[in-house]
Amino acid sequence: MRNSGTAEADPHFSGPAGLEPVDIPELRIGYGGPRAAARQPPTAHPRDYARVVPEPLPIDPLAEARRQWIAHGWSDAADGMTLVTSIMRAHQLLLARVEGTLKRFDLSFARFELLQLLSFTKDGIIPMASATARLQVHPTSITNTVQRLERDGLIAREPHPRDGRASMLLLTDAGRAVAAQATAALNSEVFTEPGMPRDDVASIVRALARFRESAGDFVTPPPAPDPL
Repeated sequence: MRNSGTAEADPHFSGPAGLEPVDIPELRIGYGGPRAAARQPPTAHPRDYARVVPEPLPIDPLAEARRQWIAHGWSDAADGMTLVTSIMRAHQLLLARVEGTLKRFDLSFARFELLQLLSFTKDGIIPMASATARLQVHPTSITNTVQRLERDGLIAREPHPRDGRASMLLLTDAGRAVAAQATAALNSEVFTEPGMPRDDVASIVRALARFRESAGDFVTPPPAPDPL
C-alpha cells in the first residue's frame, strides 16, 4: 500500500464510463466522491488509533477518490477535493480522540471549550454574547451548551449589570475543578501527542491559520509602531 498522494487502481471500479461504488468498512466511495458513514466515539483509550478505526483499510480511500476525480476529467478540482476531504476525515479522527478523553468527565468538546474559556477569564465570568463570539458558534448552540453545564452545576447565569436583556456566565467551583481535570487529561492524552511529528504540526497550523485568515475568520493586528 502506498502512502503518497496516489493509489493503485481498485478492481472494483470500472472507470468513468461505468463507475460503480465499492463497499469499504465504514466508508463508501462512488460517483460523487467519498461519503463517510456515521461513526460512534471510541470506547477504548483515545491514544489508540487502531481503536478509532477498527481495521485499517486496504487502500487510502481519499487517494482512490482523487484518482477517480482525475479519471472523470476533474483534474483541476482533484487536489482541492482531496484537501477538503482529508481535513474532514482528520477532524473525525481527532474529535474521536478528544471526546474519548472527555467522556469520563461527561463533557462534549463544546462544553469543555466554554468551561475553559471561563477559566481563562480573570474572575471566571464573561457576558454570554462574548462567549458566543469567542467560540465562533451560533447563539442557539451556546444556549444549549449553557443549559447543560448549568444543569450539571458547572456554570451559573447572572443578570448583566448594564444590559437587562443580556446575561453573564459564571464558572462555579465545581466547573473550575472539572475544567482543570479535563484539560490535564487532554494535554497528556491528545494535545502533547497529536499523532504527527512536531515539525508537521507547526507547518499545518501555519498553513491553516493563513487559510482561516483569508476566509475572514480573524484579522491579524498590525505591528506596533517603533517607539519615537
